[in-house]
Amino acid sequence: MAGIATRLLQKGVDHLKSKEFRDYLMSTHFWGPIANWGIPLAAIADTQKSPQYISGKMTLALTLYSMMFMRFAWKVQPRNLLLFACHFTNTTAQLTQGVRFVKYNYVVGKENDEVVA
Repeated sequence: MAGIATRLLQKGVDHLKSKEFRDYLMSTHFWGPIANWGIPLAAIADTQKSPQYISGKMTLALTLYSMMFMRFAWKVQPRNLLLFACHFTNTTAQLTQGVRFVKYNYVVGKENDEVVA
């Protein structure tokens, strides 16, 4: 059992040392999605804030943007799964924000808000 784990670990280390992996790390296929992760991380952080600050138009725009680029990441060859995961996460976060926006503005209402001076 330990021999299998050792071989798998060695195979993983060899992959990390390979020229192909280094080339991947230096490509836009890697750095583009890494730079894009700021959007879903901000949306996830915003789920802890009051829904009165949510922009419905921007939430809709970001949802549609991420849905289009999620499709692009799937269709482009070679497939960019890192970009797909980024936009899938953002779509989910934006839909969560959209539900919070609709619930606050149209279902529950703003009656429970304190007046902020």
